[in-house]
Amino acid sequence: MMFSDIKLLLTNKFGEAVIAGEETGGLQPALLINPDDIAAVCLELRNNPKTYFDFLASLSGMHYNDETNRYGVVYHLTSIPYKTQLTLKVSKPHDRESDQLPEFKSITSVYRTADWHEREAYDLLGIFFEGHPDLRRILLPDDWDGFPLRKDYQAAEYYKGIKID
Repeated sequence: MMFSDIKLLLTNKFGEAVIAGEETGGLQPALLINPDDIAAVCLELRNNPKTYFDFLASLSGMHYNDETNRYGVVYHLTSIPYKTQLTLKVSKPHDRESDQLPEFKSITSVYRTADWHEREAYDLLGIFFEGHPDLRRILLPDDWDGFPLRKDYQAAEYYKGIKID
């Protein structure tokens, strides 16, 4: 299936609102998905015999740090039998003054490999994944303060008496 066919398949199944936009200028075209629909879209793309995106190759968290302090997640899906790839993106603004973490729906119920990818995005960017079965730090110590891949992150000078460079 071509990119336009996948877009049509999703809008026919979920309606026009499921796709918030598209990026077609680069080497990897991407569908911008409504964040509330990402799990259902991934499930459809995995289970539909026309697409069969059976492998989550990568999931990356993003902090755009634009005027709305937007956070996002990029999903790289692969269909091994059809030898095709698809990029999906979700994003939403986040209040800079809020103590709440930016939040997206987990896709661990669709792709088990999302478990580790989502934990990494949580650990390094502070993105909370609603419905994740075990969301906790994976790379940094449990008592680490902050999320070091955020663009506004201020590194501590010391951690447990050890100077951080």
